[in-house]
Amino acid sequence: MSTETREPALPASPRDSAADDRSIIVFDGVCALCNGWVRFLLRHDRQQRYRFAAMQGGQGRALLSAHGLDPDDPMSFLLIEGGQAWTDTDAIARVLVGLGGVWRLAAILRWLPRALRDPLYRLIARNRYRLFGRYQHCLLPTPEQRARFLD
Repeated sequence: MSTETREPALPASPRDSAADDRSIIVFDGVCALCNGWVRFLLRHDRQQRYRFAAMQGGQGRALLSAHGLDPDDPMSFLLIEGGQAWTDTDAIARVLVGLGGVWRLAAILRWLPRALRDPLYRLIARNRYRLFGRYQHCLLPTPEQRARFLD
């Protein structure tokens, strides 16, 4: 029996699939912590299963809105995978498990009640600029990475 919970599937917009079945991660493009997370994923996602959309871009904003998140005040990490949307620690655990190898151990996070996991996540998210810093501009991918970014 799985303890995993999902948000209801929403109809995919034409831009969700973008002729590509890889999962999409919407992140804060000016947050130093979020950019570190994306750089980590670019380094460890050897199968290139994840694509990225900065919440400051048109597609990132549209995806946040389509999944019930405020694009002007997002406090959630959004993962869209297989027509389903995950947020917060559920999304983080899914992404890490999706990397394979030793990262699959992140599935243990799902055993902790969401009521314990997500408040800590939200505390960090609310204070991310103060704790980790903020960039003036969104991450600029290298030419090799460009195909993995939606905007």
